[in-house]
Amino acid sequence: MAQWKNLDTLKSFKDLADSRKVDLTKALAGDAGAARVAKYRVPMAAGLSYYYAAKQVDDGILAQLKALAEECGLAEKFEELYSGEVINTGEKRRVLHQLTRGQLGKAVIADGVDKRAFYTEQQKKIAEFAGKVHRGEILNEKGEKFTTVVQIGIGGSDLGPRAMYLALENWAKKNGCFKMTAKFISNVDPDDAAGVLCETDAAHAIFVLVSKSGTTLETLTNEAFVKDALAKQGLDASKHMIAVTSETSPLAKSSDYLAAFFMDDYIGGRYSSTSAVGGAVLSLAFGPEIFDRFLQGAAEEDKLATEKDPLKNPAMLDALIGVYERNVLGYPCTAVLPYSQALSRFPAHLQQLDMESNGKSVNRFGEPVVYVTGPVIFGEPGTNGQHSFYQLLHQGTDIIPLQFIGLKKSQAETDVVIQGSTSQQKLGANVAAQIMAFACGKEDENRNKYFAGNRPSSIIIGEKLTPEALGALLSHFENKVMFQGFLWNLNSFDQEGVQLGKVLAKRVLAHETDGALKAFSDLLGI
Repeated sequence: MAQWKNLDTLKSFKDLADSRKVDLTKALAGDAGAARVAKYRVPMAAGLSYYYAAKQVDDGILAQLKALAEECGLAEKFEELYSGEVINTGEKRRVLHQLTRGQLGKAVIADGVDKRAFYTEQQKKIAEFAGKVHRGEILNEKGEKFTTVVQIGIGGSDLGPRAMYLALENWAKKNGCFKMTAKFISNVDPDDAAGVLCETDAAHAIFVLVSKSGTTLETLTNEAFVKDALAKQGLDASKHMIAVTSETSPLAKSSDYLAAFFMDDYIGGRYSSTSAVGGAVLSLAFGPEIFDRFLQGAAEEDKLATEKDPLKNPAMLDALIGVYERNVLGYPCTAVLPYSQALSRFPAHLQQLDMESNGKSVNRFGEPVVYVTGPVIFGEPGTNGQHSFYQLLHQGTDIIPLQFIGLKKSQAETDVVIQGSTSQQKLGANVAAQIMAFACGKEDENRNKYFAGNRPSSIIIGEKLTPEALGALLSHFENKVMFQGFLWNLNSFDQEGVQLGKVLAKRVLAHETDGALKAFSDLLGI
């Protein structure tokens, strides 16, 4: 069994804290810089590669990070996770989202069920249902085909699936496998549901209600909003809705739904894109074959995460460097910057994945930690971000590590040459320039035009954003976040910080308030 210890008790961490800092302005200069780029690379799945030459590491620091991984037992802890040990100590649960896309180790039997078989059975049911919808075997009340799918969910039931759909929408259209338009309702703000319904032909729409417990207030409120809108159009909601939930939820066997597909308590919401939560909407939108390709990319990347040597394990190395930046160099944030419009909502998904997982101030045993943990995550696609917040990234008082994603080809593969280069070439030129500008800076006697440099970044580069590449990207960041949780000795799989506000909101709605809570409620007209 792996030993769980706080980061600051590890000798290798103390050694790392005493290490000599790397000056990027020198490390990336001249021919030595070019050699460094070629050397500091780790292959990923689906033709991707993780490059970290613009990180503040050298061979000495990498050796210390390797020692930290070994002393912390990162590989052993990951093996315990995918073998079905109770890793979620807060809720006393296993953590099994890897099983939705493959079997890394021995069979995991939980509650008397082979969980891999359970998840594949649900995927098969979703594939069969989606196929019937696409072939016109499941029709609306008038005997017409459904043309739109609308997902109703919040948090992990929205952010991940929405980001994955947007990432593959144009690719699917280009490759002739686009089946149905997908839309998403998440915010309890009635303007969200009203806006989606206003632009949706409800008579030809199938709605996917996603709630593991079947009691999520925002989701059930939006369900009621949708049902009311359908009723006003003379439509029977039960002929337009399916549920993704747990087998024990009140939604599981309700006649209000055409079908129900199941997940369980071993799949956390922010880790659920490869479960039925993402499977239903993505299979309906693109076809189950495309969803399966997405799963294959994630499974291939998961296998790389089992590698014990962090210099050959991209997610583990990314995690180690991130902890070095957070706990030794003292950097408070990380910006995720995909130079791909298809990944426009990917940073929002990673924001939840990272900050909900590792936004903790107590360790996995409930004891306060005395070191900083999860960073603030934010981001936008390039080049939009360059004209938004890059000013602070380049010349602000805080150094913020950057995680770029760059692709050699667009999904559409349609482009024009303007001023001697294509749009895609201009996009790539921008990301290459930004990496060097952040790392090396620029001398200038005018301090307003002076760039100090030494602002670290990594980049994941691939040929094109395919379903396999998207799955690999998702897996990489999921595993990175988990490895960082292991290093910080956190439980990355509960989210008690989400609960307090929900409890107080219920008190407000029940008019059981006093003091400042009542005053704020009155101001909002509740």
